[in-house]
Amino acid sequence: MMNRFLNHSGAKYPIVQAPMGWIARSQLASAVCNAGGLGVIETSSGETDNCLAEIAKMSELTDAPFGVNLPIMFLKDPAILDHICGSGVKFVTTSAGSPAKFIGPLKEAGITVYHAVPTVDAAMKCVEAGIDGLVVEGAEGGGFKNPEEVSTLVLLQAIRHQSDIPMIAAGGIADGKGMAAAFALGAEAIQMGTRFVSSAESPVHHNYKQAILDAKETGTYVLNKKATPCIRALKTERTAKIYEDGLMPPDTFKGILDVYFGGDMEAAVGLAGQSSGLIDEIKTAKQIIDETVAEFFEITERMSALNTAKSF
Repeated sequence: MMNRFLNHSGAKYPIVQAPMGWIARSQLASAVCNAGGLGVIETSSGETDNCLAEIAKMSELTDAPFGVNLPIMFLKDPAILDHICGSGVKFVTTSAGSPAKFIGPLKEAGITVYHAVPTVDAAMKCVEAGIDGLVVEGAEGGGFKNPEEVSTLVLLQAIRHQSDIPMIAAGGIADGKGMAAAFALGAEAIQMGTRFVSSAESPVHHNYKQAILDAKETGTYVLNKKATPCIRALKTERTAKIYEDGLMPPDTFKGILDVYFGGDMEAAVGLAGQSSGLIDEIKTAKQIIDETVAEFFEITERMSALNTAKSF
């Protein structure tokens, strides 16, 4: 059996690091790549020159392939598409909007394109538009979300029922158990964000990592469900007030860099997924990937034994 994601990406393992704004840059992405996963450089921060510099820096830090994310609705500089097409990057994920206008230019440049989707309808539109694969984002994940919450467990099955397109499962996955579950439902890779945000190589402040480690499975809120953007973030005094009020104030993200790199968890909203409740230790990217792969094969071996025995 050929894993289509590995064929598309060139990665050793079907494990992808999510493209978190400001965080998913060369320091973290190269560590993931060197450990056998697929590191992805973000562009959602809107810092075009800095992001392009981070893409260029990857060749100095790793010989492994890597990806770039293009969040369509948030791209401040449309010229970044041309830069990516001429960068030598071979794998791109798109998100936050319709990828229809991007698919043609990217594929003409020899780039494989996966689009992030939160619903079956969005997935089918991408299939019709000629996308190569999907990042299937369940409501458990951190960051920007669809206010109509659909879990990864349900969404993977529902999309696979409609299409055989390659899928990367995202949302609520932090280890080999989650990976095995995702593969059982038709995924050919997993994407982890919160797990890698709390890794040793993640550039964020220790306070942010510790907040993830301290969080329970109930340690996040879905905020702003009646407006845009809807997000999932860690529970803090600030996010509790937003949750009670129902709407995010205009300055919600103003202090985001103070959260990420200054460690002030009340300066803005600290994005994270429900998988925070599964994470209790800071580990290197290599430890995370090696342990995830080992646990995945332990589980699949046990399941194979059940199949051979035809007994529970």
